[in-house]
Amino acid sequence: MFTIILYIIIALTLLVSFFKSKEKTCQALKYAFTSLIELLPKLIGLFLIITILLSYLNTEFVSKILGENSGVLGVFIACLLGSIVIIPTMIAYPMAAELLKMGAGYAQVTVFITTITMVGLLTLPMEIEFFRKNIAIKRNVLAIFFAILSSAVVTIIM
Repeated sequence: MFTIILYIIIALTLLVSFFKSKEKTCQALKYAFTSLIELLPKLIGLFLIITILLSYLNTEFVSKILGENSGVLGVFIACLLGSIVIIPTMIAYPMAAELLKMGAGYAQVTVFITTITMVGLLTLPMEIEFFRKNIAIKRNVLAIFFAILSSAVVTIIM
């Protein structure tokens, strides 16, 4: 439902833009299409790498690594795995629930899900290309820091 609402908002804003300035809107759409065509080979390669990685990482294996008794080492392993694996948020949260049911710790699942959604080591080369190396690295380091901080807060609360 949210996706449909989002598409409606996008269509409406595109119409407003089109009526405001037909030339600028067409120019922006051409630029977006060109960017998509340039980005597509990189995205296809990235999705292939992700698919291969995910075929080797099943939920049982991850839950053993992220068990409650894994402690700080489990948090760092979860941070590393989450930074490498890219999963959409719609899949990440149900996956977190399954990991918790299978005995994974709250701290480990928190850092795993946070890094999955915020850190992108596989996408770092593309991010560097678009945002510059300095900004891309700072963003990823800050995301890892906040993932570990949120894990610590969850540990204190739970």
